[in-house]
Amino acid sequence: MDKTILNYVVEKTNELINAPTCSSETKEAAQAWLDAVGTDREASETKAYIAELEADIMPIDTLIAFAESDAGAEVFGDDAKNVAAHAKEIKAAGAEYCDCPACMVVAEILEKKDDMLK
Repeated sequence: MDKTILNYVVEKTNELINAPTCSSETKEAAQAWLDAVGTDREASETKAYIAELEADIMPIDTLIAFAESDAGAEVFGDDAKNVAAHAKEIKAAGAEYCDCPACMVVAEILEKKDDMLK
C-alpha cells in the first residue's frame, strides 16, 4: 500500500476507534488491522478490515427503517423519531449512509478501498 494512503487510513482508523458510535466489532477489526500494518499479515487483515467496514456501515434506508422500528425505539428511546426524521432529511440531500461519527469515518476509509488493496 502506498505510504500516503497507509498514513491516511491509519489516521482515519484511529479516529474510528475513538468514535463514540463505533461498534465493538469494528473497533476490534480496526485494532487488528493497525496491529498487522508492516507485518506479513497486513494484506489479509486489510481484506478482513474492509469486509468489516462494508458490513458495518449503515445505509441510510436501513437507518430509517431501524429508527422507525420497535428495536430502534429501544436503542434511541425518545430520540427515535428525531433520528428517523434526520435520516430522511439527509437522504433527501443525497446521503447514502448514516452520518454518525463512525459511519462518516468508515465512508472516508472505504473511499480508499481500491488503493488499500494494491
